[in-house]
Amino acid sequence: MKIFVFNYREDERPFFETYCKRIGVSYDYTEEAPTIASISALNGYQAVSVVTTPIDRMLIDAFYDAGVQFISTRTMGMDHIDISYAREKGIEVGNVAYEPNIVAEYAVMLMLMASRNVQTIMKRFDGQDFSLAGVRGKTLSNLTVGIIGTGKIGQKVIALLAPFGCQMLAYDVYENDFVKQHATYKTLNDVLAESDLITLHLPSTPESTHMINRQSIAEMKTGAVIVNTARGTLVDTMALIEGLETKKLGGAALDVLEEEAYLFYKDLKSEPIDHRALNILRSMPNVILTPHTAFYTREAVRQMAENSIASCVAFMKKE
Repeated sequence: MKIFVFNYREDERPFFETYCKRIGVSYDYTEEAPTIASISALNGYQAVSVVTTPIDRMLIDAFYDAGVQFISTRTMGMDHIDISYAREKGIEVGNVAYEPNIVAEYAVMLMLMASRNVQTIMKRFDGQDFSLAGVRGKTLSNLTVGIIGTGKIGQKVIALLAPFGCQMLAYDVYENDFVKQHATYKTLNDVLAESDLITLHLPSTPESTHMINRQSIAEMKTGAVIVNTARGTLVDTMALIEGLETKKLGGAALDVLEEEAYLFYKDLKSEPIDHRALNILRSMPNVILTPHTAFYTREAVRQMAENSIASCVAFMKKE
């Protein structure tokens, strides 16, 4: 069996090498993203590993022509891959899992930073402004936190928040008994209307796309803060900007953003950024932005590399 890894990073190398040696599997790699030309050069590889590069119909056709039978993405989300078309071509697609506490801890960190105005405090400190005016925060234990999506990550967020003593409201299509021990399930509208902090933990689907929009923002408390460590498509970014500009929203903490794929994980410090929404959000002192790094720990990188190879092997063994 032959596996080819795209978007290979040096920080992944020790995990790929150690794991593949342990299970007796070989692989080849490139640091580049998949392109029509690089895919056409593949010879005899049944499975490939990718990351966040959009895999559209043209790339899927190229994979098919090269004889690829399985695409493993080293991410939880698969919205960057045209899965339905891949399956039409007879190519299966798999994702990976890593410990839910990795993203959950980051989400709670962003909640604390947002509620205590840490972004403004740190920027002022850099300019030697040590005054108190305008940076008074709110205590998390006195806030109502709305958790939208109570899968593995959402449940871990709730477990981490429980010791703070904050009131927690939850929304999910599927209710969970563990969640009910710490939070109250309500309708989506009620969670939006009653929460001071709203944290998103849903996959990107047609149903969840732009679930945070002008209408849902209008239903929120004035001064509510939105935290998103899930997928950028959950939030209508221009509606979010309007909510911040009109002061309907008190802030936002975003690790993900719409149309982020061509920006994040690249060094663009010497280039103008062609992303108007990002440029506007960067100017706002009550907005915290990070470049899709909630997952980025040693443990997650190891699990993503190992699980991607493991899924390729399992597919070829028909497991």
